[in-house]
Amino acid sequence: MKNFVVIDASPLIGLAIVDGLSWLPKLFDIVYVSETVKNEVLPGTGAQGEDVITQAFESGWLKIWQEPIIPLLDIDLDAGETDCINIAMQYTGQVLLVMDERAGRSVAKEKGLKVIGTAAIIGMAKQRGLISSAKEVFECLHQSSFRIAPAVIKQILDRVGE
Repeated sequence: MKNFVVIDASPLIGLAIVDGLSWLPKLFDIVYVSETVKNEVLPGTGAQGEDVITQAFESGWLKIWQEPIIPLLDIDLDAGETDCINIAMQYTGQVLLVMDERAGRSVAKEKGLKVIGTAAIIGMAKQRGLISSAKEVFECLHQSSFRIAPAVIKQILDRVGE
């Protein structure tokens, strides 16, 4: 299997809030979620952006991970985060994890996995010309209940020259 992306629930929701799910197939082609993550965001969970996430599944670029998830790591994290990390550990060096929660990111990095978050996706979208202003996207996110640390936002804005 060639390189691929596995995304957790929080970035899916955050990107749905800012109409950013459409950036993902332009940045990564196909993106996978575990069944657990899908159940966290669809349907009727009350997650923001449910309709946009549903459309992403229907379009075919957002796919449910079909292979067995071997529990290589038994950790005290949310079930979706645990699934994402266990998938990545099965394919070390081939997976980019998209995950926001600090504890999950910390575990992933300790295991040598590549991990980025919603803020990095926004920065990539700006660098690829998919959006005109990362700052405006961060402001839109900030108006919702979705939070990204100001230091992270500053780092991304500096990187993209805003």
